[in-house]
Amino acid sequence: MTRLRALWLGAALTIALACGCGSTGDSAGTESITVFAAASLKTAFTEIGEQFETDNPGTSVEFSFAGSSDLVTQLTQGARADVFASADTRNMDKAADADLLDGAPVDFATNTLTIAVAPGNPKGIKSFRDLTRPDLSVVVCAPPVPCGGATEKVEHAAGITLSPVSEETSVTDVLNKVTTGQADAGIVYVTDASGAGDKVTAVAFGEAAKAVNTYPIAVLKESDRQELARRFVALVAGEDGQKVLAAEGFAKP
Repeated sequence: MTRLRALWLGAALTIALACGCGSTGDSAGTESITVFAAASLKTAFTEIGEQFETDNPGTSVEFSFAGSSDLVTQLTQGARADVFASADTRNMDKAADADLLDGAPVDFATNTLTIAVAPGNPKGIKSFRDLTRPDLSVVVCAPPVPCGGATEKVEHAAGITLSPVSEETSVTDVLNKVTTGQADAGIVYVTDASGAGDKVTAVAFGEAAKAVNTYPIAVLKESDRQELARRFVALVAGEDGQKVLAAEGFAKP
């Protein structure tokens, strides 16, 4: 009996180990990928993620949305993810220089700046130059953030220097300052202003054409779900993903 019991336990352990080694997902059998994406992509990517899960039964997509510069910092410091989508090529280049990418990035969208103000534009802001008025509290993104870098380009092109009351680490933080009344105006992307609906009014300005941001996406080298990661990138860059992005106000690359 002792020998038979030992044999049975050994066989059971072998089966258990085999099952464990064959599993590539969580306890429910779901394969999950993690996507680090620029804050301005939150609405579009959430919808694309839902489509990805529908197209790939048994999979899930986990997102981490933040300023692109913050995401690169996290990745270079050891954070694990499968896909990185940046709001500019500069931060994607940083990821490439750190040898984080598996293959070349794919450009999938472009975005342009606009001025977000309170509904109805009560301060009467009509131009980028108006943001230098001393009676206005203006909020922008910090220079390392893509929307901040784009704002600096506009300033240089227009020969104007802004004096913001704060510099935020993501474009969504800038928008929040405006929607909550903490600032009279903020420089955001057209997609963010559109997504805010009637919470803000957008004031377009010609100089924005001098600083159009291109959005690249790439699979990360440390991903252990590279096939799924590639499928997600393909969805974003493909026809279905492009429809979602266009509906949110993004332009083609």
